[in-house]
Amino acid sequence: MEILGYEFMQHALLAGFLGGIACSVVGVLVVSMQLSFIGVSISHAAFAGAIIAVFAGFDPLFGAFVFSLAAAAAIGPLADRGEFKPDTSLGIVFSLMIGLSFLFMGLIPGPKTEVLNLMWGSILTVNDLDLIILGVIAVLVVGTMVLFFKEVQAIVFNREIALSVGLHASWIFYGLMFLTGLTVAASLRPIGGLLIFSLILNPAAAAYQLTYNLKRLFILAAVFGVFSCWTGLALSYLFNLPSGAAIVVLSTLIFLVANAFSPKRKVKRVETAAEVERDA
Repeated sequence: MEILGYEFMQHALLAGFLGGIACSVVGVLVVSMQLSFIGVSISHAAFAGAIIAVFAGFDPLFGAFVFSLAAAAAIGPLADRGEFKPDTSLGIVFSLMIGLSFLFMGLIPGPKTEVLNLMWGSILTVNDLDLIILGVIAVLVVGTMVLFFKEVQAIVFNREIALSVGLHASWIFYGLMFLTGLTVAASLRPIGGLLIFSLILNPAAAAYQLTYNLKRLFILAAVFGVFSCWTGLALSYLFNLPSGAAIVVLSTLIFLVANAFSPKRKVKRVETAAEVERDA
């Protein structure tokens, strides 16, 4: 317990709490709307923006916010106007961002230490500014879900039906994309550009296995996200492991356990058996 007396560990625990909540709540939207690839696309956009900012001599966090928000702004309209599913627009954004990442990584002279830190993340080195940004984003994400829960629920259930009953479905959808972009950019330094999408996806996917209720889904996902961060930190300290990788691996194990004991699997087996009996 003496490690909790160190300021860097206190910062890391607070970052894990805030980042775990923000990423997991956003992850519920991503999983429920079947846009799992969005975490990959926007995280690589944030990573590309951070690398370009390093190349240009700016703060990498500034570049991460600009590019992640630009990617979030591009995904919705591309899907709406291009007459194809959102996954296709996500793939287009992803391919562009991964190309820019490696292009500017190669153009940066000298050692690539700062860029590599952004790639894998370092939750143990977060500073006061990182915590303030994470706190603001976490409050914004949770506050948006609380204030606009009914609208979000309608969009998650069916975007076309929500539009037909008078909701501004497209604008709400774009707003959720922006929230995702903000969350990814704020989590870039502590979690890492290549690992953020796992923390967004895994806790939400685990919670999705255990409940049909959207409110419980948000709560369970946040609990799993924070538990993954805190326990991953403890394991990284005890066994000298990379903290970001430990967090992501643990979140994956939580999903596997939730999937193994999911009541939805039993329901699916019963439905399948009923269909087989009916066909017979």
